[in-house]
Amino acid sequence: MAASFRKSEPVQGRSQTHATFEVENLNPTPGSNNGCRSNRFMEDGVFLTWDDLSVTVAGGRPILQGLTGYARPGELLAIMGPSGCGKSTLLDTLAGRQGPNTSQAGHILINGRKQALAYGTSAYVTQDDALITTLTVKEAVYYSAQLQLPDTMANSEKKERAETTIREMGLQDAMDTRIGGWGAKGLSGGQKRRVSICIEILTRPKLLFLDEPTSGLDSAASYYVMSRIASLNQKDNIGRTIIASIHQPSAEVFQLFTNLYLLSAGKTVYFGPVSAANEFFALNGFPCPSLQNPSDHFLKTINKDFDKDIELGFANGIPTQEVIDILVKSYKSSDIYQMAQKEVAQICKQGGRALEKNKRQSGFFTQCHVLTRRSFTNMSRDLGYYWLRLGIYISLSIVIGTVFSHIGMDYGSIQARGSLMMFVASFLTFMAIGGFPSFVEEMKVFERERLNGHYGVTPFVIGNTVSALPFLVLVALIPGAITYFLPGLHHGYQHFLFFVIIIFACMMLVESLMMIVASVVPNFLMGIIVGAGIQGTMMLVGGFFQPPPDLPKPLLKYPFYHIAFHKYAYQGLFKNEFLGLTFPNVEAGNGGSPTITGEEILKQTWHFETAYSKWVDLAILFAMVVFYRVLFMIIIKTTEKVKPVMVKFMSATRKKRTHVTVNPSATPSATPSCADKRQWQ
Repeated sequence: MAASFRKSEPVQGRSQTHATFEVENLNPTPGSNNGCRSNRFMEDGVFLTWDDLSVTVAGGRPILQGLTGYARPGELLAIMGPSGCGKSTLLDTLAGRQGPNTSQAGHILINGRKQALAYGTSAYVTQDDALITTLTVKEAVYYSAQLQLPDTMANSEKKERAETTIREMGLQDAMDTRIGGWGAKGLSGGQKRRVSICIEILTRPKLLFLDEPTSGLDSAASYYVMSRIASLNQKDNIGRTIIASIHQPSAEVFQLFTNLYLLSAGKTVYFGPVSAANEFFALNGFPCPSLQNPSDHFLKTINKDFDKDIELGFANGIPTQEVIDILVKSYKSSDIYQMAQKEVAQICKQGGRALEKNKRQSGFFTQCHVLTRRSFTNMSRDLGYYWLRLGIYISLSIVIGTVFSHIGMDYGSIQARGSLMMFVASFLTFMAIGGFPSFVEEMKVFERERLNGHYGVTPFVIGNTVSALPFLVLVALIPGAITYFLPGLHHGYQHFLFFVIIIFACMMLVESLMMIVASVVPNFLMGIIVGAGIQGTMMLVGGFFQPPPDLPKPLLKYPFYHIAFHKYAYQGLFKNEFLGLTFPNVEAGNGGSPTITGEEILKQTWHFETAYSKWVDLAILFAMVVFYRVLFMIIIKTTEKVKPVMVKFMSATRKKRTHVTVNPSATPSATPSCADKRQWQ
């Protein structure tokens, strides 16, 4: 498609531009739309349209204002503009990722219908590369292939698909290189971006969103990556709709795009063919100098952030805001704008097939198995996840055992044994929060993959739980043995095993608690503070520092004392240690018994509940582990369900006129016809 312009009435001393389009046959290029209107593209492709789209944040500040456009199969649409113009907001809104603190007005339709983006038909490559840093490139992509591709596909085929995709992104020389992150050298920023793209194009989605795909890449790598993305339209003879927000592309990359959506302060400056943008700016009095990258010229023309620093000779000394107003008004009154409106209406009228969820996805057990293997690999390679903690635990255990060595059986050992049990149940397990930063990084990967539909919450929780078991057993067993045998606690291996199992259960419980914190608190530093505060409160009301009868009944005893896991950890450890032992009674001279039993100590000294056995306390601890992990799943799933509802509610309360609010990520209710759509306008 080519465009020609004609001049019309001047606006503010500048000539206004109108566009008239004539369809021509062009030589096919990676970004060309040649053949995109074929019957097969029409049937299998995804048409995305948005009309009069506006987005505002809390307080009524507009981010996007009255945008209209479309994206068609076989085409690449570039969303460009200065920083803060709304590029990422537009991309997120079109992809159904609008935040709960924003409200949306206007129409977003897929194939002329109001419907959800189904799994397998769309993918989103985020600007931030959320990747597991301990994996190699081959492992990261292959694990993702096993999660996304169906069980009916052989593992050899999945591996071949993964390696082919890696080669397409030019990463064949880095296949066995670890991605790397904090404290570990690995891939460059540009290579990480290409890994992210690899993961999302494994399923060859029909609709692909990319947020700053060339960020961190040099000009050669940018062109290589974008040309590979563009070439996806030629594979399998199926047109793919690709929308990318991009910042300052090179001239070669710029020419790969079919259409350009140029934004400034949330307003449309230009939407149309890339090949016609130069003429549009030239006819409005802002021609692109020869030998200059057109995209650089466009951004320089409409960027008002550095207006005072730009030389007076640029744009004939006209203030940038005035330049933007001229271009916006010129576009709104041009034929190219009318053509966009007609194309949106035509797509809506023409309609298309409703998107069907791609059922060719890995099964539940496959997802659990793959996630367990991947998480185990990550935990075994990440020194901060368990290995550093194991070293610190062993050091602390040696110190504890030395401090309480040869604890004896005299009356004074009663207090010493209690202090040792308290330290093990409180401070030794407290350090389980040390793995929280590593888990937060894993959560970022989970959130990205979950939003793109790679797997559900349940497989993630199962995979994380099962993969952690060997490490938790190791961390509980080795320090537990040192802590138990060096002081000489209650003899008998059955008592030792119970002691180790209690430590194991407490560590699992603390990790489960921190999973809940990670799902609520967005920052790992804040998460550690919140987690430490919760555990500190539980320690204080657990029954050791203050006897349970003396705890204030409102809140601290009911319910905090009964829901604090330290209560059951203390009771289980103390029962395991004291029951069956007798100690000399220093008060025997007053007519009392010369000895005092462990049961009497539990009741009179520690005021613990002895009506049930230590195994009940252990069962309660494991029940709390299950409850916390289930609660984590509920929070994640509830957030996913509530977020679209909040978006719709915020939009409904802030709208100033009657309109339809469409969220592609929400469950579709009904399919509006073109007549219905016009009736709301």
